[in-house]
Amino acid sequence: MSGSFMGGRGKASKKANKKLARAEKHEQEQLDAFSDKPLFTSLEQNSEAIKRELGESQDIIFRELQLKDVNQTKALIVYVQGMVDDERMNEFVIQPMHRVKFPDEEIMPPKELLEHMKSSQLETGIVNDICDWKMLFQKLFMGYCIIMIEGASHAIGTNVVGGARRGVEEPKTEMAIRGPREGFTESIRINSSMIRRKIRSPKLWMEQWTIGEVSQTPVSIMYVKGLADENVLKDLRERLKAIHIDGILESGYIEELITDQMWTPFPTVLSVERPDAVAGNLLEGRIAILVDGTPFVLIVPAILNMFFQASEDYYQRYDIATFLRMLRFVSFLIALLMPSIYVAIVGYHQEMIPTQLLLKLAAQREGVPFPAYLEAFIMELVFEILREAVVRMPSAAGNTISIVGGLVIGQSVVEAGIVSPAVVIVVSFTAIASFVSPSYSLGISARLLRFFLLLAASTLGFYGIGLVVLILILHLSNLRSFGMPYIKPFAPMFPRDMKDTLIRAPLWKMRDRPQKLATENVVRQEVHPEHRKEPGQ
Repeated sequence: MSGSFMGGRGKASKKANKKLARAEKHEQEQLDAFSDKPLFTSLEQNSEAIKRELGESQDIIFRELQLKDVNQTKALIVYVQGMVDDERMNEFVIQPMHRVKFPDEEIMPPKELLEHMKSSQLETGIVNDICDWKMLFQKLFMGYCIIMIEGASHAIGTNVVGGARRGVEEPKTEMAIRGPREGFTESIRINSSMIRRKIRSPKLWMEQWTIGEVSQTPVSIMYVKGLADENVLKDLRERLKAIHIDGILESGYIEELITDQMWTPFPTVLSVERPDAVAGNLLEGRIAILVDGTPFVLIVPAILNMFFQASEDYYQRYDIATFLRMLRFVSFLIALLMPSIYVAIVGYHQEMIPTQLLLKLAAQREGVPFPAYLEAFIMELVFEILREAVVRMPSAAGNTISIVGGLVIGQSVVEAGIVSPAVVIVVSFTAIASFVSPSYSLGISARLLRFFLLLAASTLGFYGIGLVVLILILHLSNLRSFGMPYIKPFAPMFPRDMKDTLIRAPLWKMRDRPQKLATENVVRQEVHPEHRKEPGQ
C-alpha cells in the first residue's frame, strides 16, 4: 500500500517538474521575444515592464522629470545605482534637462523632442539611440543612463559610466625592475585606452562582441591593421561567434573555449597583465583579446618561446637579457627534471655518482623506511599543498605559513627519519626554480609533468625519463596555436627568428618581424642605405 502511494507521489512529482520546466521554457521564450520588441509609447508601461523584468530590484533608480516644452512632456530617467557617476549625471544630464527651454510656439512630436535633447541639450560625450528592449537592458547594465519620454517608442542612452573601480596599479603577477609600473584593471575601456597610449596609430583597430547569454560580457579584440594575419583574424572571429554560454566571468573562459587543443598540459594562449607586453606583441602581428571584468589580456597566436620572455628583456642590454633568458630555460628544465633525475640516479644508476658522494647519500638514507621515489613524491605533494595553502590564505598569514611551514616541515621530516636531507634539498631547489618562469601557466605545467616524470624514473630509470621527454617533444611538435607551430622557430626551423629565442639579439639586428605572423608588413626597422653600418663601425 505504502509502496503504491510512494510510486504515485513520484509520478506526480515528475509531472509537476515537467510542467514547471515547460512553464520556465515558455517564460524564457517570452522574455527572449520581448527583448527584441520596441519600447512602449507609454512611460508607465515602460516603467512597469522594467520593474517586472528586474524583479523590483532596489538598485534600479527611476527619476521622473517634466520637460519645458509646450505640452510639458513627462520624461523618465532610469539607471543602476553604483554603476553611474552621480556627479556627471547631475551635471550633464539632469541639470540640462531642467534648465533648457524648448520653442514656445512650436509643438514638437516626441521623436523630435528626443532628437532635440540628443543634439542640443545633453552634454555627455556618447549618446546612443535605443530602439528595443534588448539594447535598453544591455546599455542599462553597462552603466548608461536611459532617458525616455511620453509618446516615444524609443529612448536614448547617455554614457555616464562610473562607480567604484580599482585604479591603475603595478601588476601583481608580472613584476619588473625596469619598465612601466602600470597594469591592467577590470575595466575593458581603461585597458583599451592604456594600449592606445602605447600605440598611437589609426591602424590599431578594435572589434567588440557581447558574449554570455546571461552575463552579457563585452569581449574585444585589438590588432594592428596590416600586421595581423587576416586568416588568423577570421579564425578568431569565428571561434568567438561560436561561443554560446550563460556567462563569461574571466578571460580564462575565453581561453578554454577558443584554444586549439584542450588535451595538453602546455598553455597555447598567453595571458598578460602589462600594457607594454601587449603593445609589443601587437607590433609583431599578434592579436589581443580583452574581456571586461578581468585584468588579464589574452594574446594569440602563442608559441612556447613567448612564455620565457619578459617585457623587461627589451629594456635591458641585450647581453644581460640573453643571460636572464637562458637562465629561465635552465630553471624550467630543473623544475621539470631534477626530482626524477635524482630518483633515477639513486635507484638505478648509482655508478654515475662519485664514491664519496654515494657514501654520504647512503649514510643519510640509513634508517629511512621509504624508497627514493616515494620520498620525492611525498615531499613534492607536501610542498604543493603548502604552496596552494599560501596562495589561498590572507597575505599576512600566507607569508608566515610559507616560511614557518617550509622550515618546520623540512626539519621535522628529516629529524623523524621519514625522508633524507638530500630529498629535501632537491625538492626545495626544484620549487625555487619553478618560480623563475615569467609565465604562471607554464610553471603549473612543469609542476604537473614533474609527477609523471617521477613515475617514469621510479620504474625505468633514465630510460623512462628519456621516453617521457621524447613523448613531450613529439607532443610539442604537433601542437598549434591558431595554426602557428608551437615550437617555432625550432620546428619548423626559421633561422631569421632565432634572434629572439634563447638569446636576445641587439635591437638593431632584429629588423624583421617574426615569420608567419606579419605577412604583409615584414620589416619593422628600416635602415637608410647611407647608414647600413652596424653600431660601433
